[in-house]
Amino acid sequence: VFLSLQLFGTIVWILVASTRIPLPLLQGWVMFVAVTAWFLSIVFLCVFLFGYANRIAVNWNQTDFLFHGVTFVFYFGAFLLQAATTSLHHFPRKFNSTTQEKILADHEYNISIAASV
Repeated sequence: VFLSLQLFGTIVWILVASTRIPLPLLQGWVMFVAVTAWFLSIVFLCVFLFGYANRIAVNWNQTDFLFHGVTFVFYFGAFLLQAATTSLHHFPRKFNSTTQEKILADHEYNISIAASV
């Protein structure tokens, strides 16, 4: 389970990092969630891999449930923010300008959709 979190967290990290950032605050939260969940899953993996789980008196089932619950809430919030950023694709970058440059180019729009999913 932890390996799948690391794999998908890394993919989200790469996809979001490869997009142009029209709204840095929103996509900064997405990157924070992806990097933090990736790092914490590596910490959990090392705890179990090196046998520290037997030495620490913690209910690991409850800790795992709590970790995945919090991660779900954070990833769902990050999904909403990434999807909201993606939905701004058709709006112009500058409203007072005569040129109608889009916030996201078509290629960046496709990457942002993949990052949202």
